[in-house]
Amino acid sequence: MYILIGIIFIIIGIVMLISPKTIFQITESWKSISDDEPSALYNVSTRVGGVAFLIVGIASIIVSLQNLM
Repeated sequence: MYILIGIIFIIIGIVMLISPKTIFQITESWKSISDDEPSALYNVSTRVGGVAFLIVGIASIIVSLQNLM
């Protein structure tokens, strides 16, 4: 179960790192009438969150594999 969760977290983390604009379009753009670009701070914080998601996903997979041994 934790392996699946880890894979999902890794996928989300990669998307957050590579394309913060996609995350902005999914989560924030509907809140505004204007179709603005995300701010620089939003891009940086989304990428930092992506790194956190990657770390949690990798740790989840490692812990799950260690429990199988």
